[in-house]
Amino acid sequence: MNTPMNRREWLKTSGKVALAAAVAPLVFVSKADAGTLASKASVHYQDHPSGSDMCSNCANFIPGANPTAMGTCKLVAGSISPHGYCFDYVPR
Repeated sequence: MNTPMNRREWLKTSGKVALAAAVAPLVFVSKADAGTLASKASVHYQDHPSGSDMCSNCANFIPGANPTAMGTCKLVAGSISPHGYCFDYVPR
């Protein structure tokens, strides 16, 4: 039995939908957009590659002064080895 929704029920439902729409972008913002960097532990960073996947081949890696120098990452805090690897790895 589908009864028509009364005004009070409609307002409650509409309010919940509007609140969800307003909060959703805050919940799903990426780490880079938030301006905070992840810790090495949270992304399981390691100083050695995982097969052929390594930081120097990652789109988020910012190289150091030379190819073997420590660099930085757009997503992970601290100095990053070009031969390292973490779960945020994205191939170039």
